[in-house]
Amino acid sequence: MQILLKNIKIIDPFQKINRESDLLIENGVIKKIGTISEDETADAKIYEMKGKVCSPGFFDMHVHLREPGFERAETIESGCNAAAAGGFTAVAPMPNTNPTTDSAEIVNFILSKAAGHLVDVFPVAAATKNREGEALSPMAELIEFGAVAFTDDGTVIKNSAMLRNCMEYASMYDAPIIEHCEDKSLAGGAMNESFVSTQLGLPSIPTVAEDLIVMRDILMAEYTGAKLHIAHISSKRSVEMVRDAKKRGVKVSAEVTPHHFTLTDESLKDFNTNLKMNPPLRSKKDVEAIIEGLKDGTIDCIATDHAPHTIESKDVEFIYAPNGIVGLETALGLAVTELVEKGHLTLEQLIEKFAVNPRKILNISVPEIKEGEAANLTIFAPEEEWIVNVTKFKSRSYNTPFNNKKLTGKPIAVINKSKLYIDGELINL
Repeated sequence: MQILLKNIKIIDPFQKINRESDLLIENGVIKKIGTISEDETADAKIYEMKGKVCSPGFFDMHVHLREPGFERAETIESGCNAAAAGGFTAVAPMPNTNPTTDSAEIVNFILSKAAGHLVDVFPVAAATKNREGEALSPMAELIEFGAVAFTDDGTVIKNSAMLRNCMEYASMYDAPIIEHCEDKSLAGGAMNESFVSTQLGLPSIPTVAEDLIVMRDILMAEYTGAKLHIAHISSKRSVEMVRDAKKRGVKVSAEVTPHHFTLTDESLKDFNTNLKMNPPLRSKKDVEAIIEGLKDGTIDCIATDHAPHTIESKDVEFIYAPNGIVGLETALGLAVTELVEKGHLTLEQLIEKFAVNPRKILNISVPEIKEGEAANLTIFAPEEEWIVNVTKFKSRSYNTPFNNKKLTGKPIAVINKSKLYIDGELINL
């Protein structure tokens, strides 16, 4: 089968391409890029793409697909459907499942559940058994079966000795350690420690709880030579420490979520439990530092920390609600609205943070937009406005504070593994 994308703007920062062209895909492979005549496409399905952008497929390196164990909130299939609808062709699910993703059997289960879907799934395995920080997970076996990184996500690796062991073993496979940076002795609150938390009377989490672990982990990465990735960075001081560490040559990278560069703790004043997350929404100065970190490359990528929860679990008092929001289907719109439209990032920089850098961090090949290559593409309309409507979500869960929000930048289609998802329809190529 042939499909022709007419007059589409191809932006591929990995290959330094930024031009408008026609793009012909045959049986899932890019056949021709350039001006394409009708004679060459007699049997093609033609899509007019004027004003649309085509990039390497987006990759979300921090999602929670909830399966196994919490299928009421999300399954691997529904999470992948949400990813495709949001413009992603690949995701990396975290290991805080039940049972924990700390064995070859669970990695194999996840991959078998994802087999055949348009969206590629690259499991991240637990760094320690059951994420308890007492014993190393079987890293060699997990890598062999398809794990791409290690983390105790949802909790920090318990102590410095265990962190050193994790880093040294992971380094044997050039796999990063992904850290949820939070000193548990300073945590346990419901929002950022600030004047707002005092006003609201809510137990709080200070930014130093994050900063202390970021500092510890950077020093250990520097000592061991290991690759360290800071998940969902949220504080000004943490951004500064990552910037300084990179200048020293430490192998450290960082991600930020759309909600952490979009919202501040001021938005919690109506006690909406869909604004409760960990790390919590921070202050305006933290958001400004995050945006600066995105601009200068300190923060390498944008990841959603997609965290589905059932309506019932969120419909409780604020302090008892679970942390997290869904993010796969709003990430692109929030990023274009808050970063591109406001002049903080170019489209090239945005695509680099969504498509290129996550794969580099995880040692996964970056898809190339060139003739003869398998099509792994994200297509979006950078200037199109749309309204978030949770009733149209493909995710099983709807816990987002962005319902009814007007955004600019709409996902249009994804192509991967000889499949096209467009207008809610899956087409085999």
